[in-house]
Amino acid sequence: MMITQVRRPATQLARLASLPSAASRPTLNTPWRRFASGKSKSNVSSHWFRNSFGFALAGTATYLGYTYMNGDWEAWIERQKEVKKEVIDVNDLRADFIQEKRSLKSPGVYTWGSNAHKVVAPESKDSDVKIPRRFKYFNGQVLRDFKIDEKSGAAITENGDLVQWGKGYSETEYKPTKTLIGKNLTSLALSESRIVALSSNGTIYSLPISKHDQGNGPKLRESSWMPFWGRQSTLSYRVLRPSLKLGESVTLIRGGLEHVVLLTSSGRVFTAAASTEHYPSLGQLGVPGLSFITRPSGPVDTCHEVTSLKGSKITQIASGDYHSLALSNDGRLFAWGDNSFGQLGVEFLPEHPFNDTPSALPLKKLYRLSIYSPKVTSIAAGGANTFFTVDSKRILGPEEDTTKVRDLGRITADTWSCGRGVWGTLGAGKWIHLQDSPIKVKDLSGLGEYDEKTKQMLPIRLRTMSVGTTHVAALLNNKTNLSAKNTDALDKSSDWGYEAFWWGGNENFQLGTGKRANLARPAYIKAPSESSKTPEPEARLQIMPRHKGKVGKRNVSMEQRVECGRHVSAIYSAV
Repeated sequence: MMITQVRRPATQLARLASLPSAASRPTLNTPWRRFASGKSKSNVSSHWFRNSFGFALAGTATYLGYTYMNGDWEAWIERQKEVKKEVIDVNDLRADFIQEKRSLKSPGVYTWGSNAHKVVAPESKDSDVKIPRRFKYFNGQVLRDFKIDEKSGAAITENGDLVQWGKGYSETEYKPTKTLIGKNLTSLALSESRIVALSSNGTIYSLPISKHDQGNGPKLRESSWMPFWGRQSTLSYRVLRPSLKLGESVTLIRGGLEHVVLLTSSGRVFTAAASTEHYPSLGQLGVPGLSFITRPSGPVDTCHEVTSLKGSKITQIASGDYHSLALSNDGRLFAWGDNSFGQLGVEFLPEHPFNDTPSALPLKKLYRLSIYSPKVTSIAAGGANTFFTVDSKRILGPEEDTTKVRDLGRITADTWSCGRGVWGTLGAGKWIHLQDSPIKVKDLSGLGEYDEKTKQMLPIRLRTMSVGTTHVAALLNNKTNLSAKNTDALDKSSDWGYEAFWWGGNENFQLGTGKRANLARPAYIKAPSESSKTPEPEARLQIMPRHKGKVGKRNVSMEQRVECGRHVSAIYSAV
């Protein structure tokens, strides 16, 4: 404001100084005399142009001189740079919709992180991919599931076939190849040496990751719909057979490095060995006293029911490298397995580094005051870390008066973590080697938004979370558009994407920031550019909600999902 007030007199002085003297000023009828005397119109225009240009030049010189004398010259230069940065191509809509336009144009997969085993970019010679890059093989495809690891990758196509790639699959043919086909697969889990896949009819297939082992291992005889027309399978695999009740089926699978966890439709939990090289020995199977020596007779990968969970209906399961989690329908969290870094959320005891019996996490200890009623709403695990979200409801304290408590019944959504935090994986802004008591992830806790329909504040919960060995990604379940529906196309609903956060280890650029520095707190990353030659306006990466989009000539309901593995990350379009 001060600059504006001073500039006006300076401009007026410049203008007065450039005016002609009173004796030489023309009278009111001078223009008529000029035309009458035969002077051309072009001369008049040229005089007017010269005078205007002189006024502008004098004013600009005065202003620049003033700003220079007052130290504002550098600030003026910076403002001009900011103006140039804000210029966006009108044909490119808004920068915030970059990811949305790509989803409309063509679904696909983005990968980044360690490429030492040709998993992130099989056709590239880069040892690391620093920022999200399109995986060409999956261009124009929507997938049922996608899992990625440092040594191998696996995906289930739209029609239920298994695709594998990476040097873990083959040292010479590491490009994507269809392996287990015709089984109508829906989801999968990766261990250190095997793939466990679930089909739509509840059948569980366990096959080696290695192409060599698939071709040279024992092969089952497959049945056919035609009598006496069975044939031998083309690759080696096994079928896991948990003891299910009539009408019960397996609905969800989660895997660690050596084991797999199965959830049934009735809320029961089974575990099984899922490694060709090692038998689970850190209690991750959840069966007290079970080891390779004490295992019952039968196949090594026999399914065992976690009987300690009987009486609780389990709705969610999760698995880290060597530990397992289960969430009951009444909001209790059970954990078992390795506790070397406190990932079970209980005190680490050197003489008892693991727990082979599921134990419930004491939620009351999370909130010191007895005025909150906590309930776990979601769980996630990976590496040596555990994450869970809690709905904390405000209740009446022992000596409180109902009439004086204004926030009674209010729900606050919090995110907690425990385990190994030396890379910042806990997300709490600290670098901790061992965290055996849950710590709050403050950046993802206590969030809320105003709902115009209900006219009240609602908590913002996590929509989903993917935990890798050293890094984590989380999506907020923020309401992208109150009037939007899943059946709407993005170009009609103007729906925003879900907020995506990344943090933890970044030794192989798996956070997608383009830098190697670790992050101890959740942070945004930039949306990937389709071309290095034509960089797009900067925009933070957002994950598209379920919408209708084009797959070839078909309209398909799809959404984007995030996957974190061992030093690698991915975003894929899922049906």
